[in-house]
Amino acid sequence: MGRILGLDPGAVRCGVAVSDSARTMAFPRPALRSGPDLVATVARLVDEESVDLVVIGRPVSLAGRETASTLAANQLAHELRAALTHATVLQWDERLTTAQATRQLRAAGRRAEEHRERVDSAAATVLLEHYLEALRAR
Repeated sequence: MGRILGLDPGAVRCGVAVSDSARTMAFPRPALRSGPDLVATVARLVDEESVDLVVIGRPVSLAGRETASTLAANQLAHELRAALTHATVLQWDERLTTAQATRQLRAAGRRAEEHRERVDSAAATVLLEHYLEALRAR
Protein backbone atom coordinates (compact mmCIF):
# COMPACT_ATOMS: atom_id res chain seq x y z
CA MET A 1 0.00 0.00 0.00
CA GLY A 2 1.50 3.32 -1.08
CA ARG A 3 1.30 6.78 0.35
CA ILE A 4 -1.53 9.24 -0.17
CA LEU A 5 -0.95 12.66 -1.71
CA GLY A 6 -3.23 15.51 -0.70
CA LEU A 7 -3.65 18.53 -2.97
CA ASP A 8 -5.31 21.85 -2.17
CA PRO A 9 -5.59 23.48 -5.61
CA GLY A 10 -5.68 27.24 -5.98
CA ALA A 11 -5.38 29.80 -8.74
CA VAL A 12 -1.75 30.68 -7.90
CA ARG A 13 -0.44 27.73 -5.84
CA CYS A 14 -1.40 24.17 -5.11
CA GLY A 15 -0.84 23.09 -1.53
CA VAL A 16 0.73 19.65 -1.10
CA ALA A 17 0.78 17.08 1.70
CA VAL A 18 1.77 13.44 1.78
CA SER A 19 0.93 10.66 4.21
CA ASP A 20 3.38 8.34 5.84
CA SER A 21 3.54 4.80 4.45
CA ALA A 22 1.17 3.55 7.18
CA ARG A 23 -1.39 6.18 6.11
CA THR A 24 -1.78 7.49 9.65
CA MET A 25 -0.22 10.98 9.49
CA ALA A 26 0.00 13.80 6.94
CA PHE A 27 3.04 15.99 6.33
CA PRO A 28 3.18 19.25 4.37
CA ARG A 29 5.41 19.57 1.32
CA PRO A 30 6.32 22.79 -0.51
CA ALA A 31 3.43 24.26 -2.48
CA LEU A 32 3.53 23.92 -6.25
CA ARG A 33 2.87 26.68 -8.75
CA SER A 34 -0.50 26.27 -10.45
CA GLY A 35 -0.48 26.42 -14.21
CA PRO A 36 0.24 24.35 -17.29
CA ASP A 37 3.08 22.35 -15.68
CA LEU A 38 1.14 21.36 -12.55
CA VAL A 39 -0.03 17.95 -13.80
CA ALA A 40 3.48 16.91 -14.88
CA THR A 41 4.92 18.15 -11.57
CA VAL A 42 2.32 16.20 -9.59
CA ALA A 43 3.02 13.09 -11.70
CA ARG A 44 6.72 13.32 -10.80
CA LEU A 45 5.83 13.78 -7.13
CA VAL A 46 3.56 10.71 -7.25
CA ASP A 47 6.52 8.64 -8.50
CA GLU A 48 9.05 10.16 -6.07
CA GLU A 49 6.83 9.66 -3.01
CA SER A 50 5.50 6.18 -3.97
CA VAL A 51 1.93 7.46 -4.03
CA ASP A 52 -0.96 5.28 -5.13
CA LEU A 53 -3.83 7.59 -4.17
CA VAL A 54 -4.22 11.32 -4.83
CA VAL A 55 -6.87 13.20 -2.86
CA ILE A 56 -7.76 16.57 -4.39
CA GLY A 57 -9.62 19.16 -2.39
CA ARG A 58 -13.02 19.95 -3.86
CA PRO A 59 -13.89 23.50 -2.86
CA VAL A 60 -17.60 24.16 -2.56
CA SER A 61 -19.49 26.94 -0.86
CA LEU A 62 -20.62 26.46 2.74
CA ALA A 63 -24.05 25.69 1.31
CA GLY A 64 -22.51 22.91 -0.80
CA ARG A 65 -22.81 24.70 -4.13
CA GLU A 66 -20.20 24.54 -6.86
CA THR A 67 -18.09 27.62 -7.54
CA ALA A 68 -15.52 28.59 -10.17
CA SER A 69 -12.89 27.03 -7.89
CA THR A 70 -14.88 23.79 -7.85
CA LEU A 71 -14.80 23.66 -11.65
CA ALA A 72 -11.03 24.25 -11.67
CA ALA A 73 -10.50 21.46 -9.11
CA ASN A 74 -12.73 19.16 -11.17
CA GLN A 75 -10.61 19.91 -14.24
CA LEU A 76 -7.39 19.18 -12.34
CA ALA A 77 -8.85 15.86 -11.15
CA HIS A 78 -9.83 14.97 -14.71
CA GLU A 79 -6.35 15.80 -16.05
CA LEU A 80 -4.61 13.86 -13.28
CA ARG A 81 -6.81 10.81 -13.86
CA ALA A 82 -5.71 10.86 -17.50
CA ALA A 83 -2.02 11.36 -16.65
CA LEU A 84 -1.59 8.97 -13.71
CA THR A 85 -1.73 5.33 -14.70
CA HIS A 86 -0.62 3.85 -11.37
CA ALA A 87 -2.52 6.05 -8.92
CA THR A 88 -6.18 6.56 -8.14
CA VAL A 89 -7.45 10.15 -8.08
CA LEU A 90 -10.44 11.21 -5.99
CA GLN A 91 -11.90 14.45 -4.73
CA TRP A 92 -12.68 15.28 -1.10
CA ASP A 93 -14.69 18.12 0.42
CA GLU A 94 -12.26 20.80 1.56
CA ARG A 95 -14.64 23.28 3.17
CA LEU A 96 -12.91 25.35 5.84
CA THR A 97 -9.50 23.66 5.50
CA THR A 98 -7.77 26.96 4.72
CA ALA A 99 -9.45 28.64 7.69
CA GLN A 100 -8.38 25.78 9.97
CA ALA A 101 -4.82 25.88 8.59
CA THR A 102 -4.64 29.64 9.12
CA ARG A 103 -5.76 29.23 12.75
CA GLN A 104 -3.14 26.52 13.32
CA LEU A 105 -0.37 28.69 11.85
CA ARG A 106 -1.42 31.65 14.01
CA ALA A 107 -1.46 29.43 17.08
CA ALA A 108 2.11 28.46 16.20
CA GLY A 109 3.06 32.15 16.09
CA ARG A 110 3.08 32.54 12.30
CA ARG A 111 1.15 35.17 10.39
CA ALA A 112 -0.54 33.50 7.45
CA GLU A 113 -0.28 36.64 5.33
CA GLU A 114 3.51 36.40 5.50
CA HIS A 115 3.60 32.68 4.74
CA ARG A 116 1.02 32.15 2.01
CA GLU A 117 2.78 29.06 0.66
CA ARG A 118 2.72 27.54 4.13
CA VAL A 119 -1.01 28.17 4.35
CA ASP A 120 -1.61 26.34 1.06
CA SER A 121 0.32 23.24 2.13
CA ALA A 122 -1.08 23.46 5.68
CA ALA A 123 -4.57 23.39 4.13
CA ALA A 124 -3.56 20.35 2.06
CA THR A 125 -2.34 18.72 5.28
CA VAL A 126 -5.68 19.42 7.01
CA LEU A 127 -7.51 18.02 3.98
CA LEU A 128 -5.39 14.86 4.02
CA GLU A 129 -5.78 14.48 7.79
CA HIS A 130 -9.58 14.64 7.39
CA TYR A 131 -9.40 11.97 4.70
CA LEU A 132 -7.17 9.73 6.85
CA GLU A 133 -9.58 10.14 9.80
CA ALA A 134 -12.45 9.05 7.55
CA LEU A 135 -10.45 5.96 6.51
CA ARG A 136 -9.84 5.03 10.15
CA ALA A 137 -13.54 5.46 10.97
CA ARG A 138 -14.57 2.88 8.37
